[in-house]
Amino acid sequence: MVPRAVTTVVDRERCTGCGECVRVCPSGTLTLQGGKAAVTGAHSLGCGHCAAVCPVDAVRVEALDPLRFHSFALRPEWLAYGAGDVGELVRLMASRRSCRCFAPRAVERALLEDLVGIGTTAPSGTNSQRWSFTVLPTRAAVLQLADAVGAFFKRLNRMAENPLLRNGLRLIGRCELADYYRDYHRSVAEGLADWEQRGRDRLFHEAPAAILIGSAPGASCPAEDALLAAQNLLLAAHALGLGTCLIGFAVSAMQKDPRIKERLGIPRAERVHAVVAVGYPAVAYRRLTGRRKPAARFVEPQPPGAERR
Repeated sequence: MVPRAVTTVVDRERCTGCGECVRVCPSGTLTLQGGKAAVTGAHSLGCGHCAAVCPVDAVRVEALDPLRFHSFALRPEWLAYGAGDVGELVRLMASRRSCRCFAPRAVERALLEDLVGIGTTAPSGTNSQRWSFTVLPTRAAVLQLADAVGAFFKRLNRMAENPLLRNGLRLIGRCELADYYRDYHRSVAEGLADWEQRGRDRLFHEAPAAILIGSAPGASCPAEDALLAAQNLLLAAHALGLGTCLIGFAVSAMQKDPRIKERLGIPRAERVHAVVAVGYPAVAYRRLTGRRKPAARFVEPQPPGAERR
């Protein structure tokens, strides 16, 4: 259960009684009493809408820490609807590319801390903010995870190579191992050989750091929350001069083998939804590229009786 304790405080000397905080509060925490805002509700989402909307700065939510960053200055004024440069925003989104060529340069701890902080500016279901961030700040820490993930897939490949096992499972409706053998066994075997025989890291691509984004129990939309935070983090990394790459194989391994999480000190009850390799890129691109044409579906209400035709 996500804590919903009320930590909202109103400075009644400053409050002008405009009622804006009452109007935007999603949980009925505030009401107007005697021409002033007052905390009357027993629960709060802790979203901070009330503090953000107050024209005289008379409301604060004590459970919320101010946003502070090491590598850049953040202006405290809210950016109004329509005030951002959408062209530059989309340019940033389209410029971010998965980096598989990292320079052998460590990422400063302050930058990693800033990426985590930026991740938390994402929305979350019922404002639960139950995400977790596990930072691997050194190449040695990344290699520890890579070794554990590689060992998992080595075991999985051995199982998939057994035709009696994979076909027998398929006969009882469990096709996962046969599908894995068809789609991934060969490429994983090649990656493991590169790692063990030639020291080539095809999993983390020589990244000097990584960030694991997960969720603690109690979130209403745990996977969505974590992936939204991951997207914020990916875009911010590009703006800060860093390259990133989502490592899906590491996520899959940790979901199937909880011992990998335990080696990293991640509680068993937490679930990892994204693993992001982070580092300084050793490649520079020159132009934006397109995307596959989206299959957009627009649904319009049908006139009464149309469904019977």
